[in-house]
Amino acid sequence: MSTVVVDYGAGNLRSVANALHAAGETDVRVTGDPLEVAAANRLILPGVGAYGACIEALRMRPGMVEALETAVHRRAVPFLGICVGMQLMAEEGHEFGRHRGLGWIGGKVVRLAPGNPALAIPHIGWREVRTTAAGPIASGWAYFVHSFRLVASDPADVAAWTDYGGPVVAAVARANMLGVQFHPEKSQADGLALLGRFLAWRP
Repeated sequence: MSTVVVDYGAGNLRSVANALHAAGETDVRVTGDPLEVAAANRLILPGVGAYGACIEALRMRPGMVEALETAVHRRAVPFLGICVGMQLMAEEGHEFGRHRGLGWIGGKVVRLAPGNPALAIPHIGWREVRTTAAGPIASGWAYFVHSFRLVASDPADVAAWTDYGGPVVAAVARANMLGVQFHPEKSQADGLALLGRFLAWRP
C-alpha cells in the first residue's frame, strides 16, 4: 500500500483522504489496523479535538503506537502530523491537564496567548506561513483552527512560523517526520501543493 491515513477516532479522515487524491495520490487507505500502519509506505496522522483525548484515543488502539514507532523510526517512512496530529509529536501537552505525548519532537503544547488581547481564541482562519527550512514545507497561506501551540525545545526542529499576536510554530520537521499546525486539506491550492510535495518527498 502507499499512503495510510491513521484512523484512531480523532480526525477529519475523509477530508484528508480526498485532499490526497486531489494532490495526485491514487493509493490512499484510511485504517485503524496497526498491521497496515506498520507496513505503510507513507503515513499521515490527523487530529481534531483536545490533546489529552487524542493521545488517549491513540493509545487505546492496541498496538497502534508501536505500529507508528515501527514505521516512522525503524523503517523511516515519511510521516506527516496534521493539527493535533502534529502536537502529539511533542513530549507533552498541557490541555485540560498534563499529558505525555509521543516524544518525537522535544517540547510541549501550551495554550495560545497572543500579545494582542483583541485576537480571539481559538485561532480560526487564514494566516501566512513562512518557512525556515528546506523540504516539503513552503511559504504560503494556510487555514488554522487551534487554541494551543507547540513550543519546540530545539529551534532546529521548527520548519515554519506564522504570526498570531506573536510567533507561532506552524510546522516542525526532523529526519523523515513533518508536522503542520494548520490544515492542508482546508488550505486550498497551497495546501494541495504541500500534500503533493509530501507525496514526492524522499527523506
